[in-house]
Amino acid sequence: MSEEVELGKMITEDGTILFEGAIPDDIILPFQAERAGARGRLVRLGDCVNEILSAHDYPDPVSHFLGEAIALTAMIGSSLKFDGKLILQTKTDGPISMLVVDFTTPSCLRAYASFDKAKVRELDDEPLDLETWLGQGFMALTVDQGAEMERYQGIVALESGTLGEAAEAYFEQSEQIPSLVRLHVAKHFSPGVDDGNEWHWRAGGLMVQYLTAQGGRPQEEDDNFEDEGFGADRDENWRRARILGNSVEAHELLDPQLSPEQLLFRLYHEEGVRVFEPLSVQALCSCSRERVQGMLQNFSSQDRHDMVEKMGKITVTCEFCTERYEFLEDDFS
Repeated sequence: MSEEVELGKMITEDGTILFEGAIPDDIILPFQAERAGARGRLVRLGDCVNEILSAHDYPDPVSHFLGEAIALTAMIGSSLKFDGKLILQTKTDGPISMLVVDFTTPSCLRAYASFDKAKVRELDDEPLDLETWLGQGFMALTVDQGAEMERYQGIVALESGTLGEAAEAYFEQSEQIPSLVRLHVAKHFSPGVDDGNEWHWRAGGLMVQYLTAQGGRPQEEDDNFEDEGFGADRDENWRRARILGNSVEAHELLDPQLSPEQLLFRLYHEEGVRVFEPLSVQALCSCSRERVQGMLQNFSSQDRHDMVEKMGKITVTCEFCTERYEFLEDDFS
């Protein structure tokens, strides 16, 4: 193995990739391609995205786009260097009018969608392109560092193309970072699974960003990046990094039998690729009975009385995780 190709202990001298036990899911793997002057993140989601999408039981096209948004939010949110939250939200005029994904550091994801059921049914056989299903509007990325800090929000137009291309435009406009983003979502057949459902959602994504000499530079696990890619050939280096990233196939991003390290080696072994410590993610909602009760406590007693249903209870369903909470009026006395 050449000196430039470094994947830590995952690669032997003859180029064989080694791993112990099952290939991990629900991880984000940071990496950098030395010669190309690029860094990036690869996300592979299995149980995490399946738990979120299965809980909502949306029509498949809605789950598809929400799965893409989840993968994108995981890649961007996992780069936060402080305790906080990244919120991705789309608001558009199409059948799927809104996608919302929260990433709470260090590892928690939750999401939901709003859509027109009748319009989604009418378009059931249409190709999964963004213009047809989401229409026109915007995608907002909001960074929330807590009550003591001001929120930061960036907005990019959604008109056509893909969510990945919208993310590329966002990074170019807001941070002057040339980027490539690929996202894929599909159902995977898993015979003999414990829950009896043999079809499970999977999502994968690849984000590659060029470390320009004058422009933005994403913070990463290793600050000892060599500036070989910042010379006269930097445009050619980025062109090469983008072509290699664009060559990734959908099945490669989703294949549970292909490790993320193997995939990165396929794509960037000639660029001196090396990876950093993988980051785990999980589906976990921040709602609780106590929080919901506290929210209802802020309403007047008359407002809470108006919320009482026929069974004499106030019922609140969390939009993110579909958990139902029931209260009696006496709970607030």
